[in-house]
Amino acid sequence: MIYKRQILWVLLSLVLFFCVSGFNYRRLWDITYVLYGVILFLLILVFILGVVRLGAQRWIRFGWFNFQPSELVKLSVVIFLARYFSKKSINEAWLSVGRYGIMRAFILPFIFVALPVFFVIEQPDLGSGLLIMFIFVAMLFIAGIKLRYLLALMLIVGLFVPVFWHFLRDYQKDRLLVFLNPNIDPLGAGYTIIQAKIAIGSGMFWGKGWLLGTQSQLHFLPESHTDFIFSTFAEEWGFIGCIVLLSMYYLLIRQGINIAMNTNDYFGRLLAFGISLMFAIQVVVNISMNLGLAPVVGVPLPLMSYGGSSMFVNFIALGILVNIDRKRAVF
Repeated sequence: MIYKRQILWVLLSLVLFFCVSGFNYRRLWDITYVLYGVILFLLILVFILGVVRLGAQRWIRFGWFNFQPSELVKLSVVIFLARYFSKKSINEAWLSVGRYGIMRAFILPFIFVALPVFFVIEQPDLGSGLLIMFIFVAMLFIAGIKLRYLLALMLIVGLFVPVFWHFLRDYQKDRLLVFLNPNIDPLGAGYTIIQAKIAIGSGMFWGKGWLLGTQSQLHFLPESHTDFIFSTFAEEWGFIGCIVLLSMYYLLIRQGINIAMNTNDYFGRLLAFGISLMFAIQVVVNISMNLGLAPVVGVPLPLMSYGGSSMFVNFIALGILVNIDRKRAVF
């Protein structure tokens, strides 16, 4: 049943892709704050009508489909920041951040981003919350925020890390401790990451073959079709398959960056850069998590992990990129 649903998600996502690719991305400028309000409404609705799974309340049921608003938050933050740091008219086609002081350049957008992030973390979904903050910092850098502001942000975060520790839930603390040493709880919190490493290593150079992976197919590896899809892929297709997969992600992200560089519209440029960074950060975090190089935070691998919400948002983002590439000029 899983593969049938995923095929359905992909087909519906392709319909969304073609619809969005024909939609003038400049119209996103006019609906940015409406979209922001919708996102906040959906995040609040999660706490009222949300579906609870594995102790987390992250989904809203729409008939037969469970939608995860935190996936849409990622793209919405990119759109919001692209609008915030650029001008709309042809005569003002420049990044406005250069004229901003610390309040408008950093503190105000941080407040706007921190609000939905707070709701996402409370679901609880710490991984998506941290991912959105990574996107925020990356967008600040691309927009030309003064380096001292970014360094100040990193310093403040570093100082408050010990404080944040006390607000984490027990399972989140376990994940961080297991990241440092998976063997402290090999049958509990460290089990998944140990099995993920075994799966990746057992794939060796050529892999075991399609559907022949022991860790994934015999269910030793939990969440093998979602968060740990990369371990499943590595076990079945080996080192060669992983190189091909990473090359495809590289080409996708590079094309997004090329689109950003080739447009004269700063809103479109920031939007294309932001979408490319969104894909890049998710790929890096997910694969690092599978390799044990990052804590397990539940970030899906774009276009690979099972799930309709992630697939829909990713194809919408790709549709926006295609439309930016078609327009290229300042409106």
